[in-house]
Amino acid sequence: MSHPTTEEAERYRDQTWRRLPELRVETALDAERFIESVGFCSTLTDARRPGPSLYVAVCGRRDAYMPRNVQKDPESSLAWFVKDEVMRRGRVYYAKLVRARSTFITPLLVPYFNALWGVSRKNEAKVLSVNARKILKVLRREWEMGTRDLRKESGVTGRAEFTKAINELQRTMKVIPSEVLYEPFTYIWSLAEGRFPKELSVKVTRREALKEIARAYLLGAGLTVPGELARVTGLYRPDAGLGNHALVDEGFATRIATGVYALADLSERLKERGQESGVEGQGAAFRVPSSGLQS
Repeated sequence: MSHPTTEEAERYRDQTWRRLPELRVETALDAERFIESVGFCSTLTDARRPGPSLYVAVCGRRDAYMPRNVQKDPESSLAWFVKDEVMRRGRVYYAKLVRARSTFITPLLVPYFNALWGVSRKNEAKVLSVNARKILKVLRREWEMGTRDLRKESGVTGRAEFTKAINELQRTMKVIPSEVLYEPFTYIWSLAEGRFPKELSVKVTRREALKEIARAYLLGAGLTVPGELARVTGLYRPDAGLGNHALVDEGFATRIATGVYALADLSERLKERGQESGVEGQGAAFRVPSSGLQS
C-alpha cells in the first residue's frame, strides 16, 4: 500500500485551506463558508504556524507572512475587516480560545470544544478566578456591555487584571466579543450562551470531543505529523493521540508512522479532485460532519 507524500498533503491543503489565488477569501460570506468547511481556524496567524488561517486564506497562497506594518498592507487590512464583519454577523463562534489566539469555530463543533474547554455553571466557583466571576455576574445581568463600562460595573478596573479575566472567560467559553467599535476603540462583550444557546447545551463525552476535533482537523489537513494536532488545538499530545487513534479504529484515518496520520482515502480524494478549482463545492466536499448533533 502506497502512502501519500508530504507534497500531496500540501496540495490537498492548498485547496481545503484556500491557499490558492482562485480560492482566496474576500468577503465575510467567503470566510463563513471557509470556516464551515475546515471546522475551526485561527484568524491572523501566518505560514509560520500550522493549521488553517483566515489571514492565509485571504492571501490565497502558502507563503503568506504577516508584515510588521499591518495598517498599510492591503491583505492584512482585508483580513482584519473580514474578521470583524464575521464577528458582528455572529454565525460562527469567535473568541480567544485555542492557546489564547483568536479562533473561529463552526457551530457544529462548538459542543466538542465546550466539552474540552468549557466550565459548567456548578463548577464556576471552583475553576474561575474571582475577577472572572465578577465580570460574568455583570454580563448575566446586562447580557452585553462595552469594555469601559464592564470594567467599571464589575470593579475589575485595572487594564491588566481585566484583560486576564476576560481572556479566562473566553478560554472557558463563557464570554465572546460580539462587536468592535473603533471610535473610540472598544469591544462589546456578550455571553456565549446568548448567541449559541443550543450548541452550548449539547452534552458530549470527552472521548467524542477528542475524536471529532481530530476528525475536523484531519479533513482539512489531509495528513498530520507528530505534535501538529496538539500544537494547533492546544490539546495535550496524549489527548490528541487519543483522538487520532479513534479515527484509525473506525477506518477514517490510517497510521503511517508514529504520530503520523492520514485520511484513509486521501490519495483517492486527490485523484478525484485533479485540477478542480473554484469556491463552489469546496465547502460541500469537505464539510465537517455533524456526528449526530442534528439527529
